[in-house]
Amino acid sequence: MTVAQRREPAAGIVAPESRPRRWVLPGVVAAASALVFAVVRPHLVDDTFITLAYARNLAFHGHWGLIAAETSNTATSPLNVLLLAALTLVLRDAVLAAGALFVLCQVALVLALRRAGDRAGLPAWFAPAAIALLTVNPLLLSSIGLEVELGAAGVAWLLVCAAERRPVAAGVLTGLLALVRPDLVVVALVVFVLRRRFWEKAWQSVLAAVAVALPWFAFSWVVLGSAVPDTVIIKTLQKSWGQWDFGNGPGLYAEVFPWATVASFLPVALALAAFALCLVDAARGGPVWARVRPFAPLVPAGIAHYLAYTRLHVPPYHWYYGPSLVAATLFLAAAAAAAVRVPSRVAAAAAVAGVLVISVGGYASGGLPRRFAPLMSNHDATADYERIGPELGRLVGGGTVRSGGEIGVLAYSCGCAIVDLFDDRGAVGPAIAERKARLGALGRAAVDLNFRFFDFGVRPIVTDFALVRGDPPPGALRRWTLTSPWAGTQQLYLVRGNGSGA
Repeated sequence: MTVAQRREPAAGIVAPESRPRRWVLPGVVAAASALVFAVVRPHLVDDTFITLAYARNLAFHGHWGLIAAETSNTATSPLNVLLLAALTLVLRDAVLAAGALFVLCQVALVLALRRAGDRAGLPAWFAPAAIALLTVNPLLLSSIGLEVELGAAGVAWLLVCAAERRPVAAGVLTGLLALVRPDLVVVALVVFVLRRRFWEKAWQSVLAAVAVALPWFAFSWVVLGSAVPDTVIIKTLQKSWGQWDFGNGPGLYAEVFPWATVASFLPVALALAAFALCLVDAARGGPVWARVRPFAPLVPAGIAHYLAYTRLHVPPYHWYYGPSLVAATLFLAAAAAAAVRVPSRVAAAAAVAGVLVISVGGYASGGLPRRFAPLMSNHDATADYERIGPELGRLVGGGTVRSGGEIGVLAYSCGCAIVDLFDDRGAVGPAIAERKARLGALGRAAVDLNFRFFDFGVRPIVTDFALVRGDPPPGALRRWTLTSPWAGTQQLYLVRGNGSGA
């Protein structure tokens, strides 16, 4: 064999690019992602600002809480808050930090996808196509600033480590995913179990995962009063969704945001169809399955995550569907790139292009910049809340005010103490008791263990003012009009006291 022959890549393996060219793709993704964040900044959803408030308080005051006056434990993603706080400390602005973290996660994601695609013998366009499908997905666009993108990057690198048989690295990533969102452990476990000979050196993965995740959960358990955040109680007690919960939630979104819902979940339908075709190909000993096999665990992982959330009967907040959508979309892109026959390639390219056109066209059809995210459940636009916040702060001064149902943007922008279950630990105690009353013996034991160090002696905060929606209350100090495609038009009033009318 000649030297030239030895240097040729094996069949199905993509030749490595030169080092300068290797940075073209992440550079383009970084620039495009920064532009995307600038476009979506006006409609970052209310829950994003809960996270940003936590990050800002941690960065500037060393305080874990939604407001500076109270310690709370309702940040679902501690790793997201910690990373945002570090960036906020440097950039001095939490919103700018959210944009920087989004760009970094996008770059980490595309690097993982390119590495996984190269190993699987997929064409070079796989990683750009996958990142494009994720970036323009209306639901994922509506979740920017939350932990969905951070979780996507973690899952992609977990796939890389699983394929490369790196048990310690896989364990570290599993531990980090638990810190992104505890429910992402479901995805990690499925990916772990479905790898070939998963039991080999499994103990290394388990020990690494525990070593990474345990310190935070132990600190949260003892110091903050609950290992898993208080939102595990708060979200399962919310009653304003009526007959809708996570399991049938897409139907509710389809009623209000039809195009965005279709465009968001279309990759899931296509991925399930592609997965079935790949299984048929595997049964026949075809070439496609061999290329797509490293990505195959994503489909059952996404299904498992969806079923786990359905079992919890939590409200259908749109970002809860993020992990399942990410998993399905990554597999769809891999299956499209793995097509070997010309008709299959044409069909795959048409499917990917169709999803991109529907998503981008639908997003831009309402005009830019958009006031509202493509999918959301807020009662007003972020820009309106950002205008109301400072005015509210001037009106209440040093007093405390009970929220009118949405707290994120107002807490971030008012410079005042605005409270509800998300930052009033005294109100969480009764909520825990209410939740326990609905559970069986095992569930009650789990709740007792999680809140073993919770201080049930803390009294609920007595507020000086309250925000109330609905009919005009007597003695209202101020009124604002809220409007959104989700909730219609409402009036928000500022009153003295706790707003109960007592």
